Amino acid sequence: MAGIKALVGLSFGGAVGLMFLMLACGLEQYGVYWPLFVLIFYVLTPIPLLIVRRLGEDGDSSSSACRELAFFFATGIVVSSFGLPVVLARATVIKWGACGLVMAGNVVIFATIMGFFFIFGGDSFSWDSW
Repeated sequence: MAGIKALVGLSFGGAVGLMFLMLACGLEQYGVYWPLFVLIFYVLTPIPLLIVRRLGEDGDSSSSACRELAFFFATGIVVSSFGLPVVLARATVIKWGACGLVMAGNVVIFATIMGFFFIFGGDSFSWDSW
């Protein structure tokens, strides 16, 4: 059962990841806000997984085409969020230091999203316990 410590840990992870992203944008030597477009990927990543969890509740099979397609789309979104800062840095829109900070923020944020699905994704979990 997920507890308050897990929720606080996930909140802390999200805050640290967003701090890296804000540092990539707000530090004086970087000074551009193009890396904030990565926020779109943070919002889009869990959507296919939530849709397949809502629609595909077949417990007898270990894998289904719908679930595999959702994993494919989520993986594509995650790879795109790592690729966008590299493309921006190669085009000299942002500096490589800002690219590194965005990459660090991506790792922390996606680890937090994955932790959320591991902690709160079980079938026995109920939001009524909160």
